[in-house]
Amino acid sequence: MNVRLADMHGKPTSRRTHLSRTLAQVLAGWRTGLSGPVIVLQAGTAVNYFGTGLVLPFEIIYLHQARGFPTATAGLVLAAVMGTAAVLTPFSGALLDRFRAKPILIIGNLASALGYAGFAFVGRPWQAFVCAAVGGAGFGVANTANQVLSLTLVSAEQRASSIALRRVAGNFGLGSGATVAGFIVASANDLRTFQALYLFDGATFAVFALVVIVGIPNPRLAKGASASDGGTGFRAVARDRLFLILIAANIVLVMTGGALFSNILAPFAKAYTPVGRGEIGVVIFINTFFIVVAQIPATRVVKRMGRTHALAATSTLFATGLLAVLLATLTSSTLTATTVLAGVAIVIAVGECAQFIVLGPLIAELAPPHLLGRYMSLYGLTFTAGVALGPAVGGALLATSPDAVWWGGALAAALIGAGLLRLGDRIPDPLVQAPWPPPRVVRGADLDSARRSQTSGTEMERRTRT
Repeated sequence: MNVRLADMHGKPTSRRTHLSRTLAQVLAGWRTGLSGPVIVLQAGTAVNYFGTGLVLPFEIIYLHQARGFPTATAGLVLAAVMGTAAVLTPFSGALLDRFRAKPILIIGNLASALGYAGFAFVGRPWQAFVCAAVGGAGFGVANTANQVLSLTLVSAEQRASSIALRRVAGNFGLGSGATVAGFIVASANDLRTFQALYLFDGATFAVFALVVIVGIPNPRLAKGASASDGGTGFRAVARDRLFLILIAANIVLVMTGGALFSNILAPFAKAYTPVGRGEIGVVIFINTFFIVVAQIPATRVVKRMGRTHALAATSTLFATGLLAVLLATLTSSTLTATTVLAGVAIVIAVGECAQFIVLGPLIAELAPPHLLGRYMSLYGLTFTAGVALGPAVGGALLATSPDAVWWGGALAAALIGAGLLRLGDRIPDPLVQAPWPPPRVVRGADLDSARRSQTSGTEMERRTRT
């Protein structure tokens, strides 16, 4: 009798212990080991992207329905935002190689705050284009400054975790903002509602700038090799053949992975599979949710792989996901097709997780300290190019040969993977000595700590001798 009671009490205890251990393992996967300023910076990024998510899905609707602009004009206004950001991105890289990242990030956010808040009051197309130019310029400058500032606040070993956290913050903010805005617009679809959303979006840029002013230090990069030894300007960057190969490959990966999934899957699925708008929304949500949940734990998985193999695996995942889209056209069951596309969403999300945490630290490692801004600006520009080219190419194929979007994209991703795999040892793994030392932060506290350590060591040696 007592033995049975002990077993009955022991089983719940054992289950609770097992559950606690499992939960601890899950939470351990989310531990980044990053410092407070890095976490504060990415918290500001999440707030900033929340504001962007509020207006992003409804920009054309606002300009067309609430302001009376033709849809073509509204589309050009949005294109002006990204176009201005793309033009200013290399310029921001050059600035960041001469000045510290913190003030540039603040200026960029304040410019975006002015531009996006101004959208609330536009009445004519030219006013909208001015706001688009100001907001886009601020975005192009701030985006690169955020990357560089994040890199200067961490060690080389923490780069992947820092980039992963930044991406989680951006995706979480964007997704939650779009969700909240959907409910707001559904309940009150009028001019004042859209104005409030744009004003709040502008306020989030200002809040982000305030967070940077108050909570983020202003580090300076340690001096690396002299500019005269390594060359200066974008000509020096253009001589780095490995870097050029990697950013060209990234453009194709962004086109075939994220861009086709985000922009072409919905119209294709609506026309050629039994899924409807609700199911498509679920598929997109699964993709975003999986990125937010898996991005940080994925850094530990990728660290166990060589970078070359990780990039090849990314290409393979993209190719597999794109080909799997065609399976959804072979069934008449809505549930089956939705399940297939949900699997595609997860496969693409896993590939994107690996893509970011491999390429970001790799580019930072390749960059000489005095050219870090230029390297990161061109790397960031590849995402703009891929996001722009993906819908353009995919849309053209969708109108002529819909299936070619997916098998053609899969073929392009596979070829890129094979090409990256052939690079082999030319792609250095983490912490391998490079011609240029990685950027690091020099702080007074670091020098004081080193002096204390040296003094402590000397004192210990003296006592030992005594």
